[in-house]
Amino acid sequence: MSVPTARHPKSAVITGADSGIGRATAVRLARAGLDVGVTWHHDLKGAEETAEEVRAHGQRAEVAHMDLTRLPDATDAVDELADRLGRLDVLVNNAGTGTATPYLDLKLSTVREVLDIDLVGPFLCGQRAARHMIRQGDGGRIVNVTSVHEHQPRVGAAPYCAAKGGLGLLTQVMALELAEHGITVNAVAPGEIATPMTGQEDTDVTEERRPGVPLGRPGDAREVAAVIAFLAGPDASYVTGASWAVDGGMLRMGPQAGSHLTGDDWRRP
Repeated sequence: MSVPTARHPKSAVITGADSGIGRATAVRLARAGLDVGVTWHHDLKGAEETAEEVRAHGQRAEVAHMDLTRLPDATDAVDELADRLGRLDVLVNNAGTGTATPYLDLKLSTVREVLDIDLVGPFLCGQRAARHMIRQGDGGRIVNVTSVHEHQPRVGAAPYCAAKGGLGLLTQVMALELAEHGITVNAVAPGEIATPMTGQEDTDVTEERRPGVPLGRPGDAREVAAVIAFLAGPDASYVTGASWAVDGGMLRMGPQAGSHLTGDDWRRP
């Protein structure tokens, strides 16, 4: 019996692609032959630099502003980029934010902002993208970037954990409902990754020591991008509704987990 062949995608929209995981994903998909739509919130210069990297790989790049605190209008950017690119085969919901505030000190405005950016925004962007894919009639890929905190809590990150946990289950519902249209939906759950969001832009991860991570270091944005690219490509045609941890093994440590640990005592029985 032959294995069904999947069509190679031609274009992708990546939210929050002005730096970090989003930029690394844009470049990785451009290397795979995709045109890329880049959204940005604060950093237009960063978005334009991402677009130049995409073009350096011989692919088309389009840039659009997206402020996910202004819903639902912000998600018009998905339609705009799909129109400018000519079609939409892949959506990567990467834009996100977080907090480091104790639960009892959180303001409602902060909670709503995090939930809008990390959960409601991806929900609405996914709807926009799926409608394009359904009209095109040949399937598509949606990848939601969650976090290890889709699966495990973190002190000081109540709205972030709530949003990422919700996005994880939303991914599963989307996968079930969109499967009949040939659209796969998966989550990628990064651990500590060297990006501007973690204060580690341009960090050489091989020089950083993280005793609390089994692989002993933070991750590089390109390592997350590689998993996203797999899920966005034809080789993942039978993969949907899954969450892929890219965390150096941290989640496997259960209650011992933590990139903040300072020693290797846990490695010894």
